[in-house]
Amino acid sequence: MSAPNKSAGRLQFIDWTRGLAALVMLQGHTFNSFARTDLRDKSAYVLSQFAGGLPPAIFLFLTGITFAFLMHSQERKTASSWQRIVAALKRSRYLFLVAFLFRIQLFVFGYPSSPASEILKVDILNCMGLAMLIFAPMAVFSTLERARLCTVLGLVIAGMAPVISALDGNGIPWIVRAYFVPSLNYFAFFPWAAFLAFGMAAGSVLRLVKQEDMQKVMLWALGLGVAMAMAAQYMESLPYSLYQKSDFWLNGPALTIIKLGVVMCLMAGAYVWVNLAGDPSRWSFVRQIGTTSLLVYWVHIELVYGRWFGFWKENLSTPQVVVFTICLIGLMLLLSMLQTRFTDLGSLFRPTPAIAPQRASGD
Repeated sequence: MSAPNKSAGRLQFIDWTRGLAALVMLQGHTFNSFARTDLRDKSAYVLSQFAGGLPPAIFLFLTGITFAFLMHSQERKTASSWQRIVAALKRSRYLFLVAFLFRIQLFVFGYPSSPASEILKVDILNCMGLAMLIFAPMAVFSTLERARLCTVLGLVIAGMAPVISALDGNGIPWIVRAYFVPSLNYFAFFPWAAFLAFGMAAGSVLRLVKQEDMQKVMLWALGLGVAMAMAAQYMESLPYSLYQKSDFWLNGPALTIIKLGVVMCLMAGAYVWVNLAGDPSRWSFVRQIGTTSLLVYWVHIELVYGRWFGFWKENLSTPQVVVFTICLIGLMLLLSMLQTRFTDLGSLFRPTPAIAPQRASGD
């Protein structure tokens, strides 16, 4: 057997981390949609929703990594500054297009009960598209400069979130507020875009690191992630604050840093699991789901929140929700494999080789 492609193998942990986020997302949405109302103050539901708040941060962070890969790739091709920005803007355009197609599909499938305003709802894909649009000028900098600037940019966005919340929003169109002002109902630029900025910094660092130094970098990422989460938690517990008014769960910079620390720990753990604890070329159902996370996200939202299983909405016990979640994960895994492994009907009857290591978007 030939040796695994190390260059590609070093990127498989990104797919694995994305797949783990997708699994946590699936259980969180399933509990939110199907658990009985009298169970929503119980430990199982509370734990489910607490964990379910992490996947958006992971998806934004990993999207930032691949966005940085794209910019680094353009830099290596010696593209002009304008060409680099255009390439970044095209990625933003793609995310916006997918975001609106997704909302239109949900509206059509939910008609006539779904309101037309749902088409303009600012979901995580909209947040990604907007953040990429605003961060596109980062493409003109070198990879090292980008790592530094995006770190600062992420801190500024996280730190400004309570300030933006405190501004008088009267007279500002609701769609603008939805895209920029922190909200429990939307994925606004403040503070969510901070994760994409931090991801761009991390992706830039990954492109500067030599293969033989990756283990050390991941060890540093693990230690830094733990330290950041603990420091942010300590700062939040202090009796005084820089802000006149701040809501920890809505716009708190400490929550953003805590989540960032957890994401970094998960990413480091995924690297160890994929590259050190086993054979990187071995098939993994978690990584498989991660390679098609957009498809999984799109389809499961329709199944969980659409009218397909309306008779079970807010009507299942905890064990029943767990069973439904397992079935949903199995269905999403099958759908993922159909997308990546079965290119034609004939391939259903031929042995399928192991999936080759995935290349990250932007390579």
